[in-house]
Amino acid sequence: MSGTLDVQIFTVSFILYGVGFVLYLLRAALQRATAGVIATGLVAVGAALQTIALGVRWNLSGHPPLTSMFEYASVMSWMAAISLVILVARTRRFEVGMYVSPLILGMMAIASIVPKEIYQQLVPALQSYWLHIHVSMAALAEGAFALSCGLAIAYLIKARRADAEPEELARLDALNHRVISIGYPLFTLGALFAGAIWAYSAWGSFWSWDPKEVGSWIIWLFYTGYLHARYRRGWRGRKAAVLAIIGFAMVILSFLGNMFLGGQHAYG
Repeated sequence: MSGTLDVQIFTVSFILYGVGFVLYLLRAALQRATAGVIATGLVAVGAALQTIALGVRWNLSGHPPLTSMFEYASVMSWMAAISLVILVARTRRFEVGMYVSPLILGMMAIASIVPKEIYQQLVPALQSYWLHIHVSMAALAEGAFALSCGLAIAYLIKARRADAEPEELARLDALNHRVISIGYPLFTLGALFAGAIWAYSAWGSFWSWDPKEVGSWIIWLFYTGYLHARYRRGWRGRKAAVLAIIGFAMVILSFLGNMFLGGQHAYG
């Protein structure tokens, strides 16, 4: 059903994000502030259209769009796009869009290669409100981790410049930490606790060593380590940025692993 209305709107959002990325690059190359404003506006429109696409898919399926890998990747990219627009609107740091928008495009590209069928009749294990809580919070958290990855890349690139301003780097570092501090509790409550409760309800066990469960556990341990290193060992700046990039790489590897390793999470 690749021709359904929701997928068509999804494609338009992808194009808008792509044009936005090009404009962010032009802003950096030509130092034209207008290009950054237009780029952010296009990302905002793309996010709005993606919201409509998710709503259309919800209406067509009769349940929240959280039950397939296409839907999960869509919600992740949607969260990252909204987070980018909010961040740029509040801080006027248009250059961040140059690093975050490729990650959004990457997540949408991954979504485009997985099956897009709409499942109106869910398997029994998916017929639970705990699944909706679990998947939505995990996807929102990982969208935040995508934004933190973009901020970390921006930090590392700026830090290599001879004219790098310490105050500017400190602000990027603080923003990165703040975003992870938002994503971490969402991931903890959604991916771990809500996931364990749903697993017990669906399969009779809180933990079954499913590949996706193991991947989520490793991601949680990694970001726990990030926060510990920051608070207890004073890791900031370059070290914290590298950790943020590695963390999001682990998120993507976990998602892709779900495509090939199977397990109880291999739906759609």
